[in-house]
Amino acid sequence: MTTKHDLAEAVVIERTFNAPVGRVWKALTDVEEMRQWYFNLKQFKAEVGFEFEFVVEHEGTTYHHLCKVTEVIPQKKIAYTWRYKGHEGDSLVTFELFADGNKTRLNY
Repeated sequence: MTTKHDLAEAVVIERTFNAPVGRVWKALTDVEEMRQWYFNLKQFKAEVGFEFEFVVEHEGTTYHHLCKVTEVIPQKKIAYTWRYKGHEGDSLVTFELFADGNKTRLNY
């Protein structure tokens, strides 16, 4: 019998921003600010259980994203599932913030 494992290794990217944690947190959780750098979200709330979606078209293909917030630690961490409508499997997107003086180290 063959066992299928659907777990993949995590990919972690680390960046340091010349901004305090509160400013970076706002960019990650305020829907108006998210629209400037992320996707055109109708709504977003940094609350566990909040579900959101958005559609992206790329090279003639439409990707309907379905997401659900799974963890929130204000100004420290936010995580949500991410999947494509009509396809199996969820990914987990996590943003972790670390204060470094007036700068913020962000792992995602």
